[in-house]
Amino acid sequence: MALSRNKLVVIGGGLAGVEAAWQAARHGIEVDLLEMRPGTMTPAHRTGWLAELVCSNSLGSDMPTTAGGTLKEEMRLLGSLILECASKARVGAGSALAVDRELFARLVTERVEQHERINVIRQESCSIPGGVPVVVATGPLTSPCMAKEISLLTGAEYLYFYDAVAPIITRESIDESKVFWAARYGKGEADYANCPMDEEEYQRFWKALVEAEVVPTREFEPLTLFEGCMPIEEMARRGREALAFGPLRPVGLKDPGTGRRPYAVVQLRKEDPGGTLLNMVGFQTRLKWHEQRRVFRMIPGLEEAEFVRYGVMHRNTFINSPRVLKNTLQVKSHPNILFAGQITGVEGYTESAATGIVAGIQAARIILGQGAIEFPRETIIGSLCHYISTADPEHFQPMNANFGLLQPIDGPRGKMERRLALSSRALSVMRKFVEIVESGL
Repeated sequence: MALSRNKLVVIGGGLAGVEAAWQAARHGIEVDLLEMRPGTMTPAHRTGWLAELVCSNSLGSDMPTTAGGTLKEEMRLLGSLILECASKARVGAGSALAVDRELFARLVTERVEQHERINVIRQESCSIPGGVPVVVATGPLTSPCMAKEISLLTGAEYLYFYDAVAPIITRESIDESKVFWAARYGKGEADYANCPMDEEEYQRFWKALVEAEVVPTREFEPLTLFEGCMPIEEMARRGREALAFGPLRPVGLKDPGTGRRPYAVVQLRKEDPGGTLLNMVGFQTRLKWHEQRRVFRMIPGLEEAEFVRYGVMHRNTFINSPRVLKNTLQVKSHPNILFAGQITGVEGYTESAATGIVAGIQAARIILGQGAIEFPRETIIGSLCHYISTADPEHFQPMNANFGLLQPIDGPRGKMERRLALSSRALSVMRKFVEIVESGL
């Protein structure tokens, strides 16, 4: 495969790789985007579409009072392709941005393949080209041969954790006489199907869950789990009430059948615009499939649930970024090579896409001779880049967007007021930063 030295090479066609290629192309750079699927598949992917979502179909909160919502606004200011396509493929999910995953991936693929400056090359890459700027965005399911190449490049050991996927069931298979549609505190539309449990039902379910058989891990791969994607059964083992105060907490919900708040509630979120498929929110799991059928059908309303996708687990790989990367996402020892996406140690769809935006902008600046630029610490994107490049390398763990990463702000003391102030400052700073970036490029 011949590569032009005047082009940026992006390895990986996931959320981060797509954003990196798009950003560089929109700033006048020719891009070769290398994606191994569908010729070589991963344990979790099912199609050859670019930006295929393999876990939840939700990109998280779109509210400005949340860090995730603020991050999305920052990305929109930077011209995010992922969020542009997500808005066109959106399905009802209350205050969250959820998408029809097939439509979303198809829209992204079409936009990228039709761009005159992006050349999509469908083949597995087992080496990182030299003498040309490269963005490595191979994701948490990096192929073995590329993993070896990255290990040689970074000279650092890999860290890893196991990521779990929640089951999807058909709406027609649930007993709607036992569930009610609502959003917590009435925020947004009634887009969630809620399966209420009384205390006795909850206790029976909890006991069955903690005793259920799980898929064993390999002897040479100790189970290391990320808190933000903890399997439901692992969380349950922390205590009898762990779920009732966790993903099954009933706050902000009232069962119209009883007029009271349930003891616990399981929420189902729409997977497609018509709501024919429902995702079991927070039910990422490594239970064996027959155990998922047995245990999850104990939930009121799901006695006859039809599973179109069972929960599964897969190994996610990420580099020890504090040892390897600058906050510009450049490799310290090879500044023409950048990393983006979950492989850097950010966790979440939008967080991964955001680092792709950063890497694409940095690569464009490098090619144009302007040099990389640090994103402001007052922004969510800047704070994520700062975290992954400066965290304690001995205890480095993946990180979601959160206001705790931002520099403190004087004034408001109430939690909601403080969040609004942090969000307002972040967006104000990002608007000024975008002007600087766009004028330079």
